[in-house]
Amino acid sequence: MTRRGRGLITDEQGRVTAFVVILTTACLLFAGLVLDGGLALAAKIRAIGHAEEAARAGAQELALTVYRDNSTVQLQPAAVRAAARQYLDTVGAHGTVTVADNTVSVTVTAEQPTQLLELIGITTTTVSGSGHAQPHQGQLGGQ
Repeated sequence: MTRRGRGLITDEQGRVTAFVVILTTACLLFAGLVLDGGLALAAKIRAIGHAEEAARAGAQELALTVYRDNSTVQLQPAAVRAAARQYLDTVGAHGTVTVADNTVSVTVTAEQPTQLLELIGITTTTVSGSGHAQPHQGQLGGQ
């Protein structure tokens, strides 16, 4: 073998560069998944909290005349939706409110912008959370 041929076989210039580029890209991708996954999880927990609070706000809207007449706990659906939506508006959340029997259900949907995954074209993640509440009749006399 000639001197030039032996030099090409033993020359490693540039071979490490491709490895470093691939490794750096993989590390950034994993860091993006961890960071943006954590942000999405926090946004989901926030959405669940807003949904539960809105459901509780709605579950306080009782039909007082029905309760006074026969001690039956019954919700006023229009007032329930209004109270839950007012709470959602107050916290800047978007969601749907449904009333079935004496159960208030609220589902909140939110968009969470990404930080590192934006580099590969993923700009937002959509999260949702739901909450349910029912009115309960208390008992007097400490029992």
